[in-house]
Amino acid sequence: MSIPEGAAAAAIETFRQHHGVLRASQALRLGIHPRTLYALRDSGALQPLSRGLFRLAELPPLTSPDLVIVARKIPQATVCLISALAFHDLTTQVPHVVDVALPSGSAQPILDYPPLRLFRFSGPAWSEGVTIDLIDKTPVRIYGPAKSVADCFKFRGRLGQDVALEALRLYREDRRFSVDDLMHYARICRVDSVIRPYLEALL
Repeated sequence: MSIPEGAAAAAIETFRQHHGVLRASQALRLGIHPRTLYALRDSGALQPLSRGLFRLAELPPLTSPDLVIVARKIPQATVCLISALAFHDLTTQVPHVVDVALPSGSAQPILDYPPLRLFRFSGPAWSEGVTIDLIDKTPVRIYGPAKSVADCFKFRGRLGQDVALEALRLYREDRRFSVDDLMHYARICRVDSVIRPYLEALL
């Protein structure tokens, strides 16, 4: 499919102005014709990250493509639990899915890739402890280290007690360790009485 060079150049410049990544719906709103969008994809100038999400092929490889895709496709999602621990280097687990927190009552997201494991949070357990990390020029919502450890104890029935205990041990050895932060989030997650004896054994 051939398109005018001017249209292709304008579309590529539009992508560059948006850090090289756009959803198809965004591209169309910004004036890129569908024919131009898909011709650039077919020529290799754009690479599809997921259904309806495109990235300039000229950019350096993504360091965390799964997290970028989730942030772009589900902006309200917060990376949590094992995926957050992996981001913060607080686990030896290798995530095979992206753990994502969504507020209770929100719509079920539809995403063909990457595979997700969804958790519903509410109240302060949803709203507190969120950091915004810039990954590959994309703002990604991720729970911070202390909140992630507390969350693992809250969901230890699904994740396994060993995952939570390892996260606590690695957090205790980390320069970001704070008893006050950890116990603050433990109280929010209602696991302070669960965490306290394990924490005291490490102090």
